[in-house]
Amino acid sequence: MAVLATGVDCHAESFQRNREGMLAAVQALRDIEASVHATEQSKAERYRKREQLLPRDRVNLLLDRGSPFLELSTLCGYGCHDDTDGSLAGGNSICGIGYVSGVRCMVNASNSAIKGGTMTPWGVQKTLRIQEIARQQKLPIVSLIESGGANLLYQDEMFIEGGRTFANQARLSAQGLPQITVVHGSSTAGGAYMPGLSDYVIMVRGRAKVFLAGPPLLKAATGEIAEDEELGGADMHAGTAGTCEYLAADDADGIRQAREVMARLDWNARAPKADLRAFGPPRYDIDELCGIVSADHKKPYDCREVIARLVDDSDFDEFKADFDAQLVCGHAAVEGRTVGVIGNNGPITTQGANKAAQFIQLCCQADIPLVFLQNITGYMVGKDAEQAGMVKHGSKMIQAVANAHVPKITFVIGGSFGAGNYGMCGRGFSPDFIFAWPNARTAVMGGEQAAGVMQIVTEAKYKGRGEAPPEGMLDKMYEQITTKFEQQGHAFYGSARLFDDGLIDPRDTRRVLALTLSVCRDARQRDVRPNDFGVARF
Repeated sequence: MAVLATGVDCHAESFQRNREGMLAAVQALRDIEASVHATEQSKAERYRKREQLLPRDRVNLLLDRGSPFLELSTLCGYGCHDDTDGSLAGGNSICGIGYVSGVRCMVNASNSAIKGGTMTPWGVQKTLRIQEIARQQKLPIVSLIESGGANLLYQDEMFIEGGRTFANQARLSAQGLPQITVVHGSSTAGGAYMPGLSDYVIMVRGRAKVFLAGPPLLKAATGEIAEDEELGGADMHAGTAGTCEYLAADDADGIRQAREVMARLDWNARAPKADLRAFGPPRYDIDELCGIVSADHKKPYDCREVIARLVDDSDFDEFKADFDAQLVCGHAAVEGRTVGVIGNNGPITTQGANKAAQFIQLCCQADIPLVFLQNITGYMVGKDAEQAGMVKHGSKMIQAVANAHVPKITFVIGGSFGAGNYGMCGRGFSPDFIFAWPNARTAVMGGEQAAGVMQIVTEAKYKGRGEAPPEGMLDKMYEQITTKFEQQGHAFYGSARLFDDGLIDPRDTRRVLALTLSVCRDARQRDVRPNDFGVARF
């Protein structure tokens, strides 16, 4: 046993100040999510008159009652393109990992209550990401579709990437990962291939519309006149075209049938054998994380205090504790499963890089998942660091991270700057999952550093001309750059652009970590039945 002691004083003024700041950041996140939900609810009467369920109600009905649901990327697309009011946060879809008929799967629902469920450029990227997760983690996909298709104002950003989503569907089917789709409304133009490439399709009678060209486009292109139902109605697809396997009377009936299809797949018969292990919770209240870590990423803290509130029994066997104080790594357990944890108490030094690289290789040797807790200013710079081989030793760590074959789960719990983001398994290094706290900041460097660099470069340029910079120019440039970096480094900005798989409340970190570790473990043990082609209708 190597139980971590704590030095946290929950009554200290600094603790209370940190807590207030962190809770305010969490509330700002929840306010954005609540605004999206409120916009959905404002359409409730319209859906009731059409005898339809709201998209989020469809998801809730699909999921096993009382089971966990990890929603992903709730801020995707926030403030981007034509999202002027924040209502498009989430990329106009509701996606996450949940349980359907006892099967853990990926759920993907069009948010048709907002702008008809039209796809945004970032919404397409979100779809690509959840497909990637499903492929890596061997998860079936259940989709609840009702969408006006692509937002044509941004077709140049969506057309090619949209095609990639269809290619992924074919590959997922060939990999042996079933895709069950309920069509609740429109799924037209290119979107018609979404159900067409699914393995099982359920269409709601009188509501589903699946066609490549609707009546207006058909008339404009060919002069032919046809009605919605004969072009792409549920009855036509069930009885004539054969695109649909099952007909549903309404939304609830369609979801019931999707649950039945999932149950009939007997997916859990090939699941890894359950290996439940006894474990004790952390000895310290996870709620204290909000007071330990400041909402200001510039304020330091000991990452061991975070580790102590995440791992079983707060038991952490630190690796090479005396070799480098600024990079902390060691072994612990989460819900009885051993993990390797890597955290930061300062910039990464040559010794820290070597220690981390060795530790990562040892975890790979023992098949132990890696958990990265990012709060990193970057790799050490300066004459001494460069001459000591910082580039060479830092490259060892980056090589180890990039090539590690064990599950990698990253949490950005503070700053994530420069190559430190790379060495600590940022998005570019393909962690299995990556989440961030709402205080996170991600950028190539801090705004002050960037502004300082540009100031030096500009002064040198004018000096080379034998001139002085215009009065006030350097101060104005400094202010503009720092403001821009602060905006672009913000957690909300990054999450909108899928720097992560979602922002989470720090107090949910252990729960999210345990769930994602379980997903990764099952994926590596699960036996699937791939073939050389996706399942096609004949």
